Amino acid sequence: MEVRMKHTARAVALALLHLGAASAQEAAAPASSTDGLKMERIVVTGTPIGSSKMKSSVSVSTLEADAIQNLAPTSAAEVLRSIPGVRSESSGGEGNANITVRGVPISAGGARYVQMQEDGLPVLQFGDFNFITPDSYIKIDGTLDHVEAVRGGSASTLATNSPGGIINFISKDGAQQGGSIGLTRGLDYDSTRVDFDYGAPISERDRFFVGGFYRRGEGIRNAAGKDERGGQLRANFTHDFDGGYVRVSLKHLDDQSPTALPVPVLVGNGHISEIAGIDPRYASFYSPYWVQDVSLTKGNGHVASDVNDGLSVKSNAIGLEGSFDLGNGWTVTDKFRKASNSGRFVGVFPADSGTVGNYTFATGPDAGQAYNGRAFNAVVFNTSIDDAGNTLNDARLTKTFKIDGAKLNVTAGWYSSLQKLGLTWNFNQYLMQATGDDPALLKTASSTPGYVGPAFGACCSRAVDVEYRTNSPYANIGWEQGTVNVDASVRRDRQHAGGSANIATNAAAYQPGTVQRVDYDIGHTSYSVGGNWRITPSLALFARTSEGVAFNADRILFGTPLDGSAPISINTVKQLEGGVKWRSGGLSTFLTLFHAKTRESNYEATTQLSTANSYDAKGAELEAAYRVGDFRVTGGLTLTNAKITATAPGGEATIGHTPRRQAHAVYQLTPSYDLGAANFGLAVVGTGKSWGDDANTLVLPGYTVVHAFLNYQLTPKVQLSLNANNLFNRIGYTEIEGDGHAARSITGRAVKASVKYAF
Repeated sequence: MEVRMKHTARAVALALLHLGAASAQEAAAPASSTDGLKMERIVVTGTPIGSSKMKSSVSVSTLEADAIQNLAPTSAAEVLRSIPGVRSESSGGEGNANITVRGVPISAGGARYVQMQEDGLPVLQFGDFNFITPDSYIKIDGTLDHVEAVRGGSASTLATNSPGGIINFISKDGAQQGGSIGLTRGLDYDSTRVDFDYGAPISERDRFFVGGFYRRGEGIRNAAGKDERGGQLRANFTHDFDGGYVRVSLKHLDDQSPTALPVPVLVGNGHISEIAGIDPRYASFYSPYWVQDVSLTKGNGHVASDVNDGLSVKSNAIGLEGSFDLGNGWTVTDKFRKASNSGRFVGVFPADSGTVGNYTFATGPDAGQAYNGRAFNAVVFNTSIDDAGNTLNDARLTKTFKIDGAKLNVTAGWYSSLQKLGLTWNFNQYLMQATGDDPALLKTASSTPGYVGPAFGACCSRAVDVEYRTNSPYANIGWEQGTVNVDASVRRDRQHAGGSANIATNAAAYQPGTVQRVDYDIGHTSYSVGGNWRITPSLALFARTSEGVAFNADRILFGTPLDGSAPISINTVKQLEGGVKWRSGGLSTFLTLFHAKTRESNYEATTQLSTANSYDAKGAELEAAYRVGDFRVTGGLTLTNAKITATAPGGEATIGHTPRRQAHAVYQLTPSYDLGAANFGLAVVGTGKSWGDDANTLVLPGYTVVHAFLNYQLTPKVQLSLNANNLFNRIGYTEIEGDGHAARSITGRAVKASVKYAF
């Protein structure tokens, strides 16, 4: 791969020389209206003041609402699969996705190095909480205007816990009058959904927007009935005045959806094979034949849960933002949000790949009869999200100085947040029939049907109540003169964690003597320096260096003392990147070369092992769009050569290996064609082979997934749509357990039809 990367670097150098020569012949003409990457669009994410892509010195992509609709996403994480440089393993259902950016590893669940935002503020302050990730609280509906994704660069200094990047879901605000109501129905799965949105000015200075969805059904994977239910309602009101605006926003989310965890598989010579009767594209092991799962509360009481409830999320949030022009080049902006977040995560995880034998049905229509076949130990991950609420505020003051035809922008800001984390874990183990179609529990020695006992040696009945307070002053200086702009920024994150955590003795009761006290302070200074040179209106070069931090939260609980008596581990990312932006006629390209170095620490709850690794990754990221007539194609390619450069004692054998789940090549391609009233196309997402473990013994095969869409404008106000997710029903493994007994795949084919009326 090293040789390939050298060839890539040479090819890029030659391309730059060619573009430089070609630019001498280009007239300084306005941008083409066929610019598929919208280089002149003002981006507000990862920048102290709005800046166009052509002027910015960061790798940034945007996805518009119509493009998102065509991608037929089934979750927020699936929206991101078409953004070059973003790795989004959206195989966990509508939450619990693993997300990162080019060159930065996925070594724990969630989005440790990427901050997911709604309207410029994080959904959760940490992206990798156990069993509760930001994408669980982001729902895609008609309230979404567009998505901005910044990889690397200034993300380190303009947000906390985001050294890899920022993904910002930006809402509609009623600036354009109109709305729609739509009905969507699954054709090969049970799901019915209603969406609506409407916004309009109500005076010269006031406007509003309201929208949301409600749905009911089973979902794409095999589940026990109506496991999709609930919806979202969002609204905002904006008042404009001379020199600024104020906006109030509201969000109410109460939704439930199935989770998708790994399923039992067999491994031979490092390669995965499926077990008969268990389809990794559809299995969830939800079943009408489950008993209630009885778990321990923090007060040593007991509560019964329906295993089939899956992922339940609730959120009520109020936000206030404003921008004020103070005159003489001074501007102050502020964003505030307070959210109460809660829910429950219930999923079925296989503790082994199963054993063929003679058993007795304990539940279901065949209860008491013999079962001769494979059975596996099913662990119920039953986690109550007691409190994940937060209070966030980002205030900044900007001054623009005009100096001899140049502009100097100076920004000083202060970010503060209070993130609560209240979790109650319970992992009970049951003996289950090895089938993906309404499995039954099998008889054990327990009087509770199928019950084996606490899972993983009674490791995981846990009570967590911690608050994380963060205060982050930051500053940015930007200089723009003619076609050149440079900027430098610095951020000082200071975090205090306080609270407690406990493990129930033998999973039976919480004892005062085993409480772990959490009381520590930790800080880090991040920086970012970059520059952009617009050689012509259609050609620009940029470069940037940065370093940032992602603080640990509950992933280090129970691993080391957290009472301030021992050092607290952090995760850091250093990046160097540079590239070229070029457009000509109907072609737009955005090429970035990158080098990322990551140092991180983890603690794994089920194995109770601490790890510390360092990674080095080099590569190239290409985003391109081309349009001619009614045909358009967008796409991306990310090439990465990554390796493990250091480990904790005992892991030296993995040094020099490729990090787990890091493919050398990941690509996206979306061709579409407008044919009068009809628009149709494909969205192709592919990944090369990767390793499922750091020892590089388990192979995750490469795969290509094709999604298809067809829109037909029946009347000026009525649109019919047909979308197919995973059209060819491919299996695509995104992760595998270290011993190979279980793996998780993307979801299988799902076809839906919708009708939307615009008004």
